[in-house]
Amino acid sequence: MSEPILRIEGLRKSFGGLVVTDDVSLSVTHGVLHAVIGPNGAGKTTLINQVAGLLAPDSGTIRFDGNDITAYSMARRARLGLARSFQITAIIPGFTARQNVALAVQAHSGSSFRFFRPADGEARLNAPAMAALDRVGLAGRAHVPAGALSHGEKRQLELAIALASEPKLLLLDEPLAGAGPEETERLVALLSALKQDYAVLLVEHDMQAVFRLADRISVLVYGKVIASGPPEAIRADAAVRAAYLGEDDVAA
Repeated sequence: MSEPILRIEGLRKSFGGLVVTDDVSLSVTHGVLHAVIGPNGAGKTTLINQVAGLLAPDSGTIRFDGNDITAYSMARRARLGLARSFQITAIIPGFTARQNVALAVQAHSGSSFRFFRPADGEARLNAPAMAALDRVGLAGRAHVPAGALSHGEKRQLELAIALASEPKLLLLDEPLAGAGPEETERLVALLSALKQDYAVLLVEHDMQAVFRLADRISVLVYGKVIASGPPEAIRADAAVRAAYLGEDDVAA
């Protein structure tokens, strides 16, 4: 097995007297989708925020692609190949899908922003933007204003924006949230394809999707990892079923 591209060891974060991540350790390898599941308030988004650089841990280490990035800024982590999506869509509604992705290409290249004339006519920005849109199945919607896209298409656009930064690891925080059945199927198929080429750390509440997608699952409860392993081991774990998974999830 190859060396993990992401290795988290002993990560701890508290807010006042509330411990949100408590000695969390896990690793993610290239080509593997590692899902983090758990009840609301378990610390999942806080964990993702620490990996992304939005929050500094109180203790522990985060190593990415051979570097100790624990003290790195979010921007520096992004330059190394960490790409993050959020629970709430982060797009510019008045810009087309292509313009949204072209801005991400522009940011990754280090170019200065021309915010009100976003990359129109620049092949060096538009070509990779179109490639990213094609990868997520949105090439045919490139000229549609982002605000006019369906909810699922906006999620696809967010993934295209993440891919525009040429990532090595995708940090995905509930990418299926709010998606209908058809949109969920489309997004699951997309994530299944993307994990062939990228390491993925996924936080998601849709357990059927998680068990279809994940190569490895860590279960977070009250900030602690209570189990970590392949989906079949997590499904059979009595402690996981008692703490989080219902019978419907176990049988899915």
